[in-house]
Amino acid sequence: MAASDMGTRERRQRQVAEREQLFLNAARELVREDGLLKLQMSRVADRCEYAVGTLYLHFASKEDLLVALTTQNLREHAGLFRRVAQWNASTRDRMFAIGVADMIFVRRNPEHFRLAQYALCEVVWRAASARRREDLLAANQPIGAIVAGIVEEAVAAGDLELQRQTPQELATGLWSLCFGFHNLVHAEGVLEDFSIREPYVLMCRHLQHLLNGFGWRPLADPADKRALDALIKRICRDVFNDVCHAAPAAGAAPRAAATPRTAP
Repeated sequence: MAASDMGTRERRQRQVAEREQLFLNAARELVREDGLLKLQMSRVADRCEYAVGTLYLHFASKEDLLVALTTQNLREHAGLFRRVAQWNASTRDRMFAIGVADMIFVRRNPEHFRLAQYALCEVVWRAASARRREDLLAANQPIGAIVAGIVEEAVAAGDLELQRQTPQELATGLWSLCFGFHNLVHAEGVLEDFSIREPYVLMCRHLQHLLNGFGWRPLADPADKRALDALIKRICRDVFNDVCHAAPAAGAAPRAAATPRTAP
């Protein structure tokens, strides 16, 4: 193949990728503005000033578009977790930092949990193409692997005893805690009925309680707000400085993460 032909092919591939990203950005904006259920392929195409047929060249259906949006979110999520895995800190602090990474991710992608629930429901998932489903599964795989890897490091370092659990089983408890809080935060009015004004502060405290319950050393005092603030600030400074912009206290960071809401 001539060099000019190769250059032309690469340029076309780059243009296709850029156009696909344009469509994804527009779809995300529309979901945030109008809610997930009002998303229409024609409106995505109109916002990008392309014919709807061009949009369908990239996404065979609305279901494909929704799965692709979820996949893009999962890649960002995994990227935040990779930062934590590479942080030079104790295994206990790194596992706590996974929870902080989740808070940052939600602040940046407030629509994700509703989008993911919808994209992964049986009707949408089965209607999506095999390629889009495979892309999502591949993007999701590193997330669990990173968390389980931190558990394995803790065991190897003597910080933790599994007590007849696998690393994956132990990680499931941490995942359930964080995932449950995210869903409660995005369920309008539920936490307010229980007078919970700072749900992510509470999540951080429960995370410390859970890690203590596992016997993950060094143990921490979940009621020590000053220590909790200091740990979150250190994580923001050392791991997420470019996305945190400033290292907020425990009360400020969760409020920032919880504020954005999306229409049902």
